[in-house]
Amino acid sequence: MPSGVAFPPVFHRSQERQGKSATSGKRSIFAQEIAAKRASETSVPPVREVSTLDPPDGAASCEALTPREQGSCWGSRGFQGPHLVTGKGLGSKNAEQEAQTIHEENIAKLHAMTPEEILQEQQRLLAQLDPSLVAFLRSPSHTHEQAGEKTTEEQRPGGHSVEVTGEEPIVPTFASEPRQEDDLDPGAPAVALPVTPHKEWVHMDTVELEKLHWTQDLPPLRKKRTQERMQARFNLQGELLAPDVDLPTHLGLHHHGEEAERAGYSLQELFHLTRSQVSQQRALALHVLAQVIGRAQAGEFGDRLVGSVLRLLLDAGFLFLLRFSLDDRVDGVIAAAVQALRALLVAPGDEELLDSTFSWYHGALVFPLMPSQEDEDDEDEDEEPPAEKVKRKSPEQGNRPPSDLARHDVIKGLLATNLLPRLRYLLEVTCPAPSVVLDILAVLIRLARHSLESATRVLECPRLIETVVREFLPTSWSPMGAGPAPSLHRVPCAAAMKLLRVLASAGRNIATRLLSSFDLRSRLSRFLAEAPQEMALPPEEAEALNSEAFRLWAVAASYGQGADLYRELYPVLMRALQAVPEELSTQPARPLSMQRIASLLTLLAQLTLATSSTAPEPSSDSAGASVSATPSSITWTQVSGLQPLVEPCLRQTLKLLPRPEMWQALGPVPTACLLFLDAHYQAWSQQPSLCPGDWLQDMERLSESLLLPLLRTPTLGSLWDSLGSCSPLCNPQFCVRAPEALPSLVSLGSTGGHLSLSLAGSASPFPFLTALLCLFNTLARIHKGLCDQLAAILATPGLQNYFLQCLAPMAAPHLTPFSAWALRHEYHLQYLALILAQKAVTVQPDLAINTALHHSMVLALLSRLLPGSEHLAHELLLSCVFRLEFLPERASGGLEAADFSDRLSFGNSKDSGCGRGALLAQACHDLPSIRSCYLTHCSLARASLLASQASYRGELQRVPSLLLPVPKESLLPTDWPFLPLIHLYHQAADTSLGLPPADTIGTALQALQWVLVLESWRPQALWAVPPAARLARLMCVFLVDSELFRETPVQHLVAALLARLCQPQVLLDLKLDCPLPGLASFPDLYASFLEHFEAVSYGDHLFGALVLLPLQRRFSVTLRLALFGEHVGALRALGLPLTQLPVSLECYTEPPEDNLALLQLYFRALVTGALCPRWCPVLYAVAVAHVNSFIFSQDPKSSEEVKAARRSLLQKTWLLADEGLRQHLLHYKFPNSALPEGFELYPQLPPLRQQYLQRLTSGMLENGVSKA
Repeated sequence: MPSGVAFPPVFHRSQERQGKSATSGKRSIFAQEIAAKRASETSVPPVREVSTLDPPDGAASCEALTPREQGSCWGSRGFQGPHLVTGKGLGSKNAEQEAQTIHEENIAKLHAMTPEEILQEQQRLLAQLDPSLVAFLRSPSHTHEQAGEKTTEEQRPGGHSVEVTGEEPIVPTFASEPRQEDDLDPGAPAVALPVTPHKEWVHMDTVELEKLHWTQDLPPLRKKRTQERMQARFNLQGELLAPDVDLPTHLGLHHHGEEAERAGYSLQELFHLTRSQVSQQRALALHVLAQVIGRAQAGEFGDRLVGSVLRLLLDAGFLFLLRFSLDDRVDGVIAAAVQALRALLVAPGDEELLDSTFSWYHGALVFPLMPSQEDEDDEDEDEEPPAEKVKRKSPEQGNRPPSDLARHDVIKGLLATNLLPRLRYLLEVTCPAPSVVLDILAVLIRLARHSLESATRVLECPRLIETVVREFLPTSWSPMGAGPAPSLHRVPCAAAMKLLRVLASAGRNIATRLLSSFDLRSRLSRFLAEAPQEMALPPEEAEALNSEAFRLWAVAASYGQGADLYRELYPVLMRALQAVPEELSTQPARPLSMQRIASLLTLLAQLTLATSSTAPEPSSDSAGASVSATPSSITWTQVSGLQPLVEPCLRQTLKLLPRPEMWQALGPVPTACLLFLDAHYQAWSQQPSLCPGDWLQDMERLSESLLLPLLRTPTLGSLWDSLGSCSPLCNPQFCVRAPEALPSLVSLGSTGGHLSLSLAGSASPFPFLTALLCLFNTLARIHKGLCDQLAAILATPGLQNYFLQCLAPMAAPHLTPFSAWALRHEYHLQYLALILAQKAVTVQPDLAINTALHHSMVLALLSRLLPGSEHLAHELLLSCVFRLEFLPERASGGLEAADFSDRLSFGNSKDSGCGRGALLAQACHDLPSIRSCYLTHCSLARASLLASQASYRGELQRVPSLLLPVPKESLLPTDWPFLPLIHLYHQAADTSLGLPPADTIGTALQALQWVLVLESWRPQALWAVPPAARLARLMCVFLVDSELFRETPVQHLVAALLARLCQPQVLLDLKLDCPLPGLASFPDLYASFLEHFEAVSYGDHLFGALVLLPLQRRFSVTLRLALFGEHVGALRALGLPLTQLPVSLECYTEPPEDNLALLQLYFRALVTGALCPRWCPVLYAVAVAHVNSFIFSQDPKSSEEVKAARRSLLQKTWLLADEGLRQHLLHYKFPNSALPEGFELYPQLPPLRQQYLQRLTSGMLENGVSKA
């Protein structure tokens, strides 16, 4: 039965029993205590337990007395002896007597003082003491301590006995601290404790109630909603708990001090727990943090949290906490730390996404998962030679602490902490559990995906790869049962094979070292020789291991390596290929099996391409010389028999196209089949010893029996129709950055990246259609006769609608790691479709359709291509951008329409021989030279271009790596049509360089011609370039030198472009106060422009028109002040007639000028004659209009300074000696550019102005000021 007490009674040896040990005889101490206990029970009545505590005698009465009465109370009962002065410090024998004497003197002195004097003395003492000491003495804890000491003394022999209860003891207070009456109520409720403390309990002789508060019931949970931010709390599974959730205490979620009523633990409390001395607590905290990170990266928290969990953890030093935990001695803590490290580094879904798209068109090439924004020092060093950069950065990188590195790049910071040797030790020595091994391999894969440098460090870590190959890729192992494996050591692991594949993808050198130094050939043979179902492994693990072996071999074959294995494993490959139709017919299709089949087909495609690849040319100046690669040992005869086995597989998969569920279950298998056929015909056509008629005849057979019937199926049209809904370019929400994405820790996580209707989704048409277009391009390039039949795919309505959506004005997706990956695959489809259109328009230009749409797509794609696609950009510039057939306006009345549009806008003032139509016709004639100009000025980095060409052309021996460059920005800027002009401007600014005049004129002419073509026929290609940026680029033509702008062709082209820029709909978007791409400050550029105009213009009207355009009233007053304040001499050269002004004169005169300094400069220029209608008619009319408006304005809100300046200018105007200027300033009416002066005049002043002028002049005459 329950006893009602927390602990069983404990016997104590009393002092009396210890003193009478002689009479106890030979009985034991335990027996003596039992006898004493029985005797006390019979003679002493039981102690009565009470829940409240009565105050000691005199305590309550003292509280209610006056200070005088309190003094007597102190003398009689309250102070029978000294409490503070005990005399222990005195060395004499009568120390206690001395202390008593001092005490009596103090009492007598207190009796002699009035209550007011006592209070005054008390205040003086309190003022002299330290405030912190006073606060401590008054604190409840000090009061409790004094009460406990008093209780202890009273319980000693000779003292008053007091019963111990759960209520706080009430002690008397000083007179200066009156207590509330409710505090003195003896019936006040006691602190509710689950049990009542007993004095017999160990160490409970002094009860400290504040330390027992944790035993009380939890405070009530707040149910009401509040606007205040509350601390996030998580359960042991990492789930975010609602602030008002009420959970039972037995779940273990209330063991914390802050907000004790709320369940769950905060991140701060979990951090504190990771430093516990108890290993189980450390492991639990790390496990919970790993769960929190995993759920945060999966987006489970959404907008319920303010801020980023990962950012908060990294700023708090979580990265190095994990690194310290890896050095723990307890296996459980190490396992939890490795789990948390994987959760932090490996984003959910990244590896699955990259694995599922490995067999896409160039799917093995990926961007490195490293930050794209380097620090400023790195950006400043970009222009240095690579060798110098390495020499200068090596010591600097070595001196940077890991915390500094981790702030910019988490992976670099981790590698700087010797993480790799520790992981190697864990794998090699500790032999952790299977889950820990998989976590470590996942972390190593993530490190290898970071960059070539990180992959090299993983490869070169002592004994790391040897341990992985020896322990997790053995050639012999014990058969595994169906249950979970107790250990992964000495058992093949697919993750280990994947690690080697990712390392090999980082570079040709690494792949060569892996194949030659770690005996991977024998292991590939071992794991591919047996079918997955024959391996002594779990079925899923065997499928994954077989797939990764195929992928590793395919990566090696991408460099032209591993071809010697083909002869050894030819029977194995034939057997696997012959089993594909049977596996495809199995329903439902198994995803792992489909991935394995696609990996097999990808390997066969790479091996087929190896038969046509040429050996690399020797390069002596290469900074990173790779290991010399031998020519491929595979011949065409050895691979020519693969196509009859793959084509039936393709036909079998295409039969499932009308059934969407079964078609989506095939995964990348149809794509891999098409890409193999593309590689087959590409390699076949490059065999010089074979008859061309054989492959041409086979291509005709394939197109007639398979491809052309496929084009006529309605289900293929539905794939084209779904392009727009799955396009990341048309749906930027697919590329939204994940909530937990950090610049220092790159991942492919995206909020919409894994939807079924997205580029990476199961229903995406992009991989299949891209592979189909790739095959069509290869067939059309080899067999010109099939071009017109295959080009019928371009007339599909779904493709045309998709192109129109891509050209619609919309915000481009923000460049994130996922968007760069997804857009690269989307641009592949666009490029292949446009190249096929180019082939079709070249073969039969008369039958070409939608050429203008295709040309617009070419221009849009060229400005969007990302690093790694240098070959695509070069091919577009070479074959599509400047192709005359893509400009149908040339032959369909576009030239005449341009002239007619100009006549409607500007009248018949222009010469028909230099009209826009004639300029466009000349530009079309000069397209070959224009193309040469842009190929020179839009040239890409040679090393990157060669690597890209080798990859896209299938020149395997020249492929340096399957890692693409970091996608910081597009290959070409959005204003690439102006690049030649920008280069001319920079070359002119550098006095050490310079081009011959002929080259300068030719480059400027060709650039201006192409810009005019785009402005006239492809205006959407320049939508991304603001009108202000276009104006700045035109101004560069005049800043190149002093003669270029005088050339007649240049004058005509600039005038035509300026007219396009001054159209009303374009002029509204001309904003000179906004930041412009490639320009630090437009006012600085305009100041240079004015200086150059003043020096070399000699009154050139076109130059003057460009000077006048930024002086419109709606633009910044800084530009007008620069002309009238610093470059007044330029006014004499601004002789542009009012009739040739490209914009309306009202743009300069409305609204009235309100800048007082500029108005005074206007007036000064007019009075001094610097501004005269004879040599500057436009600005003369503008200055007169603004001065007239100012001197006659009657704004009552004007300041006194403005009013005084207005009266002064009007007085000076009235006193002008120049009657013509005086007449213009006083009688100005409104602007009229048809008149010689540019404005109309009042015949006589309006009555209001006349009266105002008379009042002012009469005041002047009264003050003695005469007109003379």
